[in-house]
Amino acid sequence: MFFFYITEAFRSIKSAKSSFILTTVSLTISVLLILFSFITLQLSNYYSSSLKSNIKINVFLKESFNTSDHNKILSELQNKIYADSIEFISKEKAAEQFIQETGEDFRKILDYNPLPASFVIQVSETYANSDSLNYIIQDLSGLEPVDEVVFREGFIYRLLNYIDTAKVYMFLLTLLFSLVAIYLVYATIRLIINSRMIDFETMKLVGAKLKTIKIPVFINGLLAGLFSGVISYLAFLFVKKQLLIIEAFGLIFRLYMLEYLMIIFLTGPILVFIVSAFTLRKVSLKI
Repeated sequence: MFFFYITEAFRSIKSAKSSFILTTVSLTISVLLILFSFITLQLSNYYSSSLKSNIKINVFLKESFNTSDHNKILSELQNKIYADSIEFISKEKAAEQFIQETGEDFRKILDYNPLPASFVIQVSETYANSDSLNYIIQDLSGLEPVDEVVFREGFIYRLLNYIDTAKVYMFLLTLLFSLVAIYLVYATIRLIINSRMIDFETMKLVGAKLKTIKIPVFINGLLAGLFSGVISYLAFLFVKKQLLIIEAFGLIFRLYMLEYLMIIFLTGPILVFIVSAFTLRKVSLKI
């Protein structure tokens, strides 16, 4: 019986080549659109994570700060859940960094070091967002030896907001692509069913069972889904080869390759199965 279903499916493909090609093309476009959206979301997550890992806050200490205060405030900072790492910059080290960065030695003019000691706090990625950063700055400003808290990564902060907004739009775009994909497949399969309606009516007259009518249509669609997967995979390999020179793409391709392969080879058959089941629900043995 299974051989009969396969034969009927291929006979259907042979008698309606244009419909089968249209189904395959529709599925391929659908798979590539969904894959593109998924890759874009992963890429935005990668850049967002990279930016968040570079967010630092400078905590400048009062002039009265001395060595005995060091261990106390360091212990307080280490207990802060938002502090990923902490670096102490002494007045001497601050002077060296200033001279190295500017090329000007203020010690030739001044007989004292005006630069304050400070702590540089690497903020944990979990707390690298607008609400948390505002809270962190207020929290650090309340510590006793702190003179000023400076957040210099304003550009990164704004860029993160742009990325978060873009991710929302990409999610909506992915949803839209998915709906378009479902509609394309539905319209094409509906066209195939309508083109074979005379065959279905003939099969009913000779006493064919309902599954004898429906299963070949399912197999026809699944074959189109498999073909679309192969075409999408070849297109993916071509694009991947061009993008591997970019480090970010190389990393996400290694991390999410299994997910990409699942999207490529399962999206088509799953879409076809769902849409075929929905479309064929009205097909009955009534003449």
